[in-house]
Amino acid sequence: MTVKTCTKVNIGLHVLRRRADGYHDLDTLFVPYYGFGDLLTVEPAAATTIEIIREEGVDWDPQQDLTIRAWRLLKADFPALPCVRIKLEKHAPVGSGLGGGSADAAFMLRALRDIGSLPLSDADLVPYAAQLGSDCAFFVGSTLRPMLGTGRGNILEPFDIDLSAYELRVEVPEGISVSTREAYSEVVPREDEISRLRPEGSARNDSAQSERPSPSVISSETEWSREIPLREALRLPVEQWKDYVVNDFEKGVFAKYPEIAALKQKFYDSGAIYAAMSGSGSAVFGLFRK
Repeated sequence: MTVKTCTKVNIGLHVLRRRADGYHDLDTLFVPYYGFGDLLTVEPAAATTIEIIREEGVDWDPQQDLTIRAWRLLKADFPALPCVRIKLEKHAPVGSGLGGGSADAAFMLRALRDIGSLPLSDADLVPYAAQLGSDCAFFVGSTLRPMLGTGRGNILEPFDIDLSAYELRVEVPEGISVSTREAYSEVVPREDEISRLRPEGSARNDSAQSERPSPSVISSETEWSREIPLREALRLPVEQWKDYVVNDFEKGVFAKYPEIAALKQKFYDSGAIYAAMSGSGSAVFGLFRK
């Protein structure tokens, strides 16, 4: 069985707070992107093996790749699952914030379900995907569509948004990859920043919330703009997203990699209605009118 995987972009990404388990609570919109994808071949075999083919070479242990970890995860619960030969041709850029590895893992789960005739629905696969990566669950469904991700990014709900009037273009700066760990080391969760900005002794309550300016009168230069909930910002016209749909990773990543910031500006200079870094970087995407 050979399948072509896909990737995703994040339209907006709010890092809300650090959790007790060491992860962070997020708000983000996942949108599938088919411009990049890997080729994954999975076949029953006498022993489980993995081969990874990548033009730049493989700089991680293939035995720790998410695809073979997906097999181990299902094998633990379904001992009758056969051994498999895995061949993964990597074309999606690594360390780009496009979720290529997560997509490989999710497509692997789906392939193993078919090969082993496992009694698992897409919903049943989600908890397995969540153990492999925070954004793996997005790729589990056989029909991918925009989904709002909360929790670690693994709690998903369909989000009704029509981007058919726009062309999605994605570019990855040559020679630059950003690890998730690196990106998180530079980000300040929103709750921490709000606490820092609020005058000492003041408390956040419903009345304070009601006094917050609406998005229509808020300036992108004000600190309050960071408090607009993502789903509210996404309901604004795309022409206004530049000021209100924010990726919280951009500030820290751009400071360290000005080339990524320059790429975002290049999209705007080329006529993008909206441009942003995807996920934790380094890929940048733009929405252009068709």
